[in-house]
Amino acid sequence: MSANNTLPHERIRLTGTPVGCMVRIDTLGDEIDPLQREQLHAYGLTSSHPVRVLQQQPMTVVLCEHVELALEHSVARHVWVETA
Repeated sequence: MSANNTLPHERIRLTGTPVGCMVRIDTLGDEIDPLQREQLHAYGLTSSHPVRVLQQQPMTVVLCEHVELALEHSVARHVWVETA
């Protein structure tokens, strides 16, 4: 496959996701504090869960089910998502 072809599912950082896109959570990086990881899981940021990116500045804001979550970029850059 050439470098110009896009795979059906591409893994990217949440901070690199354009506003308005719907993505699925892939993994939370090990760089995220375990307590904070538990909190994110409690809000629904779990593997394969869909979220919509609402904004990227000044913080990353996602819609997870019916809850808006604001994440600092220091956390959001360690959240990996898959695009369709």
